[in-house]
Amino acid sequence: MTDAETNPLLTPSALPYGLPDYRLIRTEHYLPAFEAAFAEHRAEVAAITRVRSMPTFENTMEPLEASGRLLGDVARRFYTVSSADATQEIQDIDEALAPLMSAHEDAIQLDAELYWRIKTLHESLDALELEPEQRYLVERHFREMTHAGAGLDETAKQTLTALNQRLSTLTTTFEKNLLADSNDLAVVFRDASELDGLTAGELSAAAQNAADRGLDDAWVVTLTLFTGHPYLSTLTDRESRRRIFEASRSRGSRGNEHDNREVLQQIVRLRAERAALLGYATHAEYVTSDETAGSPAAVHDLLRRLAVPAAENARREQAALQAIIDGEGDDASFPLAAHDWAFYTEKVRAAEYDLDRTALRPWFEAERVLQDGVFRAATALYGITFTERDDLPSYHPDARVFEVHNADGSALGLFILDLYTRDTKRGGAWMNSIVSQSRLRDTAPVVVNNLNVPKPAVGQPTLLTLDEVTTLFHEFGHALHGLFATVTYPHFAGTNVFRDFVEFPSQVNEMWIYWPEILAGYARHFETDEPLPREIVEKLHASEAFNQGFATSEYLAAAWLDQAWHSLDAEAAAAAPDVAGFEAAALTDIGLDNPAVPTRYSSTYFAHVFSGGYSAGYYSYIWSEVLDADTVEWFRENGGLTRANGDRFRERLLGVGGSKDPLAAYRDFRGRDADIGPLLERRGLAS
Repeated sequence: MTDAETNPLLTPSALPYGLPDYRLIRTEHYLPAFEAAFAEHRAEVAAITRVRSMPTFENTMEPLEASGRLLGDVARRFYTVSSADATQEIQDIDEALAPLMSAHEDAIQLDAELYWRIKTLHESLDALELEPEQRYLVERHFREMTHAGAGLDETAKQTLTALNQRLSTLTTTFEKNLLADSNDLAVVFRDASELDGLTAGELSAAAQNAADRGLDDAWVVTLTLFTGHPYLSTLTDRESRRRIFEASRSRGSRGNEHDNREVLQQIVRLRAERAALLGYATHAEYVTSDETAGSPAAVHDLLRRLAVPAAENARREQAALQAIIDGEGDDASFPLAAHDWAFYTEKVRAAEYDLDRTALRPWFEAERVLQDGVFRAATALYGITFTERDDLPSYHPDARVFEVHNADGSALGLFILDLYTRDTKRGGAWMNSIVSQSRLRDTAPVVVNNLNVPKPAVGQPTLLTLDEVTTLFHEFGHALHGLFATVTYPHFAGTNVFRDFVEFPSQVNEMWIYWPEILAGYARHFETDEPLPREIVEKLHASEAFNQGFATSEYLAAAWLDQAWHSLDAEAAAAAPDVAGFEAAALTDIGLDNPAVPTRYSSTYFAHVFSGGYSAGYYSYIWSEVLDADTVEWFRENGGLTRANGDRFRERLLGVGGSKDPLAAYRDFRGRDADIGPLLERRGLAS
């Protein structure tokens, strides 16, 4: 055990911006720190509910927002590590912590006396003289506590708490299984010729992966979170492509100790039971009722509207790929399989656009993309600057710390970039906060971006694919949201907005990838410093809608699977549908059952919805993209990359955090509601 005198998690950090000193934190510090933080938070809330006078904003909402600071600090420090550097010890803590955290959250959210005080304030809102952020704070706390079940009777609350604790354990188990199975299924190659088509840097990364596993004369290809893999576009050996693809598809469904099928069936059943307890027909109805979408029907209408033309486009693309295969000669002809799609797509792209995207990596050296691309665009738009702080420690040696300043020189916060993949890091890419901004608490933001780029051997450059460049810009859009949100109350800090709005700022930030003055700065050959040739840039623009049938279909398939699982009522979910059969039926229902175009995530490795925060919400990406595409049109109509445009976007959208209804904030920025037309044009679906 540890106490406050020896536990660095229980004392304020001495580092700038409250950055935790991870050099001092040991694994045995976490659970005692959580226990102390739980107790402190409960005591703080109890002090609010013991007040004998009638509720006011000052005696209820302000102390509520001040409460839980220690718990928030400890949790953000721990979950940063548990997602990015999950050693076995950290995983064990995460597993033990899951039901404890769930029980504590329920103790606060379901507190009847606290709910009465907030409900009383909500009923008299019009009579209170509150600032807009204060009024919205009362509205959101009341809505969120009601949505969480605070209005239930005590027996129902006990049942709800048990469901929540069991779900927290299961979702942690799902993620733990997925990480273990992904590591076990990393594909080992014993002959370099099997990896023909990979660059020297990619081979170097594969060799390093093998060395890290103690394998001599071998190359190891680790798996990405999504179904496909970047290497499928270049590997000339069809058998190698098949091995990587099938390893990816089999995660969590091999009948071993890491099998996720029964886990996800239990998650679906318990979520349906919880929804029924809370008065909703399905988990999807429960989730969307407190999002901008409002209902599953609105989500389904959008997904079905897009699925038909997307599937038609994918079939046309498939025919073009099959023609390439058939044209290679009778002996080589075979039906196009899913693991062939990316490889032959590049052949079609080369034939139609004379463009080989896989050959562009020498122009996308990671440090240059970061400094002269991502950071430069942010400076041009918002005037902010970045200074690397080698003197400040992070949670892992690969995680780099940058101090961010506003145009006037004032301090804004810290940005941490953790670029490389490792066995202890979960798949995918994400942003999170270690410290959130709040005027009430006098705190500035510390935000993190995580990617999973293969790390080359020492001395070799990190050359990114175009998709990885896109991911870096995308995640930095989330980071900007976390850095710029300027609110009084921590409840609204950073990216604490509706789930189906949170992807909007990150998607908008992708627009600067091809912006001429930004592209010219970062897309330069790592050896010769020659800029990416103008004719290639023109071809990239010309091919932007290329392969969108596939890209849209694989995404929509995953979004529909999420909706299908979470549209089961409690009775149907209790039947524990066979996972493979359920997936097949769901994809047939929406017309996305093309074997050559697999879903972006199959259920057993769909971390977004079974261990992340996107259950019944994976539609959020396309929902937010309606706003994104419309916003890109606005920037183009108003002069593009200018400080005036950046300041307007920062002030009216990014800067409000969650302190305002997001669609009202969008209307304030755009002057109207979003138009779906630009999205349809972007994805080749307008006709």
